[in-house]
Amino acid sequence: MKRVLVANRGEIAVRVIRACHELGLEAVAVYSTADREGSWVRLADRSVCIGPPAARDSYLNQSNVVGAAETTGCDAIHPGYGFLSENPSFVRTCEDNDLIFVGPTPESMEVLGDKSLAKGAMRDAGMPLVPGSDGRLASVEDARRVASEVGYPVLLKAASGGGGRGMRPVSEPSELESAYATATAEAEAAFGDGGLYLEKIVLDAHHIEVQVVGDGDGGALVVGERECSVQRRHQKLLEESPSPFIGEETRQQLYAAALGAVRATRYRNAGTIECLLGGDQSFYFMEMNTRLQVEHPVSEEVSGIDLVRTQLRLAMGEPLPAQGIAPTHGHAIEFRINAEDPSRGFMPSPGPLRRFRPPLGRGVRVDTHAYEGYTVPPSYDSLVAKLIVSDDSRVLALGRAAQALREFEVEGISTTLPLFREMVASEPAFRAGMYTTAYLEEAAGRLSSLSL
Repeated sequence: MKRVLVANRGEIAVRVIRACHELGLEAVAVYSTADREGSWVRLADRSVCIGPPAARDSYLNQSNVVGAAETTGCDAIHPGYGFLSENPSFVRTCEDNDLIFVGPTPESMEVLGDKSLAKGAMRDAGMPLVPGSDGRLASVEDARRVASEVGYPVLLKAASGGGGRGMRPVSEPSELESAYATATAEAEAAFGDGGLYLEKIVLDAHHIEVQVVGDGDGGALVVGERECSVQRRHQKLLEESPSPFIGEETRQQLYAAALGAVRATRYRNAGTIECLLGGDQSFYFMEMNTRLQVEHPVSEEVSGIDLVRTQLRLAMGEPLPAQGIAPTHGHAIEFRINAEDPSRGFMPSPGPLRRFRPPLGRGVRVDTHAYEGYTVPPSYDSLVAKLIVSDDSRVLALGRAAQALREFEVEGISTTLPLFREMVASEPAFRAGMYTTAYLEEAAGRLSSLSL
């Protein structure tokens, strides 16, 4: 493997290109006409325009992406996250064109990427499951039957995809029919698949995910867990590792279950097992993301393992760097600096960056594609940068975060910086680490920078 096409944009494209160069590999960037001035385009050894701004005509256009790889003599494609990263037909297209796909097999994607099928696979592997439907729901009547068995409140979820789309909570039977129709339509529009499944809502829930890496032959590595409960409309805003809520006994049980699942499914490359953890420390499998996650840097910072380089090395046929549970040290927190205004319900705020000065210093990492003078386009995800801070403990990491957030200068657009500054400086529930997935709704009255 000598040359890799990076089939993505933004900060993750920059991240993968740098990892390629560190391993002595050439990197080819792709871009839409809206992204001509993207920093990743200049950072790569070569770059190819693959279409107009609409993602379906550029970053999601399989023939254009594969064509770019072939015309530039690439051996492999790294998909990053989002776009084509969890599309099994794209993996097969790569394989049909003798291109190495840096990620899991299409068979793994089909089973583990479909939430209802994944539940069956994880049940067989010994992972605890949230009570709910056994696979896809056949109809609204089927949903009504399952809901009555597990008890309200319940959650309708898209069988394919994620990010909160095709997801609807249902508090009582009278709400079910309308919620079912809305969730089905939304899932169909977002993923081309209107299939749903149903789960009981776990009260006082924490969103916990375990970073895993597999070699495809039963070898498995767990790289810590991440607390991802600060969310708005099921979209993560902040992640930290380790979770400040999980007890050590529960942590080891969670790791053992994740290791068993990766080994049993013979999973290949990087992935994330996402779980719900109840207030009583009980945990349940929720879904598996068969790709790299946005928040992977916090796991890298506490473990010292470069996950992108590990992905590339596995794709080149090298063994896992270790097996079992990777040792971790200290604490890391990631803040997603989005082009959104939290004081106006997270209204998108694309536009030119008149000033962009990220913080510097020990234990401060900024993953970004942005620069002063760059224009954040309205066509894509609002992520501008990821600020990752790390230190020997959570208390010290919070102090470092407060300083880094104060130093981070962005002008020209609204961002999530004011919200994070207030949370870190003075919000008691966040500072104590005692927050759940309902945190933002519960803290809205206490945070002057937030209006939902």
